[in-house]
Amino acid sequence: MVSISTWLLTLGILSAIILVDLIIAVLRRHQETSMKEAAIWTVIYVSTAIIFGYFMSNWTSNPDAQKEFFAGWLTEYALSVDNIFVFIIILTHLKVQKERQQLVLLLGIILTLAIRGLLIPLGAALVARFASIFFLFGAFLIYTAYKLAKENEEDEWKEGRIVSILKSKGLSTFTIALVALGLTNLVFSLDSIPAIFGLTKDPYIVTTANIFALMGLRQLYFLLEGLLARLVFLSKGLSFILGFIGVKMIIEAFHGIGIDEIANVHIPEVSLEVSLGVIVATLLITTVASLAATRRDGTEII
Repeated sequence: MVSISTWLLTLGILSAIILVDLIIAVLRRHQETSMKEAAIWTVIYVSTAIIFGYFMSNWTSNPDAQKEFFAGWLTEYALSVDNIFVFIIILTHLKVQKERQQLVLLLGIILTLAIRGLLIPLGAALVARFASIFFLFGAFLIYTAYKLAKENEEDEWKEGRIVSILKSKGLSTFTIALVALGLTNLVFSLDSIPAIFGLTKDPYIVTTANIFALMGLRQLYFLLEGLLARLVFLSKGLSFILGFIGVKMIIEAFHGIGIDEIANVHIPEVSLEVSLGVIVATLLITTVASLAATRRDGTEII
């Protein structure tokens, strides 16, 4: 468990960092973010997450806090990178100016944090009260993994009815882009929240892993904008991770309701070490295979 003072201190510091990022984005809203700047900030945010996870055991009584945080953060961060694919398509489709993109992105990320701030306590309450909720979460993740595996990398983003209505009302491109990102982030949150609860039930770790995965996403967008065309197998790798976590949740659900055997066959338990290993290995294999299969221009090597 984590004390209330630790909760308040952690959220206060992270909120201050996000506020500074927002101020920088507002002040530089008419300037384009360079690759060098994006790379520096991405390294800072990733390093901060690693340091936070490494020392987490100093202020929490959870003996598996480090492993759970890194497993959750890596999964959420990988899902966030996949989300950038959609962000690029949306902002390109709506023809948002390069100089305005960073402010749209940051406001969209803050909106995502607010959405997840509402969904995480709800998910924690359901997990704590109903062990069988893992059957639902697991089935949903397996379905999401199936849909993601079938997804065509070349499918174009189709604007929804709400975006079309906003266009007809004459709203600014900036506002429409912000609404589009907000709606997209809501859908993404419905995938990511069950996924991390499949790795940890600790609300503190779920919350901090999500925040650290979203912090710096604005800079990561500009850093990976050119590289994303080469990560052709990223969706397939994430599909495998989500499917794996879905199966793990269903296994935990059986144990949670007291069923340890089916037809005299023992239901195995998936350890956190195995989960973390699968996540890391999948991301590494996906990245290496993608880079090996594509040219620098993003076209596949035949």
